Amino acid sequence: METLSYENGIIYEFNKDNAYTKKVASGTTIRIETYDCFQNQIQSPETEVGGIDWDKINPATGPIFVEDAMPGDVLKVKIEKIEIGDQGVMVVGPGLGIMGDHIEEMGSKILPIRNDKVIFNDLEIPLNKMIGVIGVAPDGEGVNCGTPGAHGGNMDNKMVAEGATLYFPVATEGALFSLGDFHAAMGDGEVSVSGIEVPGAATVTVEVIKGETLQHPMLENEEVFTQIVSAETLDEAAKVAASEMIERITAKSTLPLSEVTMLMSAVGQAEICQIVDPLMTARFVVPKWVLEKLDVQLI
Repeated sequence: METLSYENGIIYEFNKDNAYTKKVASGTTIRIETYDCFQNQIQSPETEVGGIDWDKINPATGPIFVEDAMPGDVLKVKIEKIEIGDQGVMVVGPGLGIMGDHIEEMGSKILPIRNDKVIFNDLEIPLNKMIGVIGVAPDGEGVNCGTPGAHGGNMDNKMVAEGATLYFPVATEGALFSLGDFHAAMGDGEVSVSGIEVPGAATVTVEVIKGETLQHPMLENEEVFTQIVSAETLDEAAKVAASEMIERITAKSTLPLSEVTMLMSAVGQAEICQIVDPLMTARFVVPKWVLEKLDVQLI
């Protein structure tokens, strides 16, 4: 199996001008190692959070050039496995997250991970291993790894977990795929501006899909299919995610737009991914049983 270590290259910006660190064929399975979102700078309670290098935040390992990927294609990424380290870290501070205007000092908390649980004081939090930053190079100017967008990036979507498959719109030759910012667990919203941040490794299979187009990333797992959108406001992100899903189902089915809209109002779910990054991220979730009954293949 192919492997890629963060020692071979990381990025702080998704950019079509980034030099790739590895070239692989469509259909390749590759294990990608990552730093945590602080580039492993916070290892103990004694670390002064305000003193770390804040220019080294949200590094993503890559980019990976996927052969045959061209603008207008779709890059399919199946998350086969997520491995994480034996401790995580969380931070709070002035101006960070939704409570940043009430918190006066930077602070961090080291959280041991034992027996598939995160130890938070006397609480044991079940693991929900997921990937915060994942995506491809955007068209036009680069996008910082802390910001989500149509290319993916810092979507902080807890559904980006083992077994999930993501679909990204390809904007440049080779797609230039990267990932990082793993979490041992994170709730919808990521309200403090950090999940339980951990280093780790993800084993993924990348595949180029021809003949399909996307405006924003999509995700599927065993139970649901979702449309993910990032925008300046949560309202806009949620509305665009729902409308793009409705329009796609309409195009792929025999139902008129009016009936698909009613159906999605009955069975679809508008959900929050995160509300603390430079753009807000929402998802619209459709159960697969509905798509199966409609005989609809979304991609």
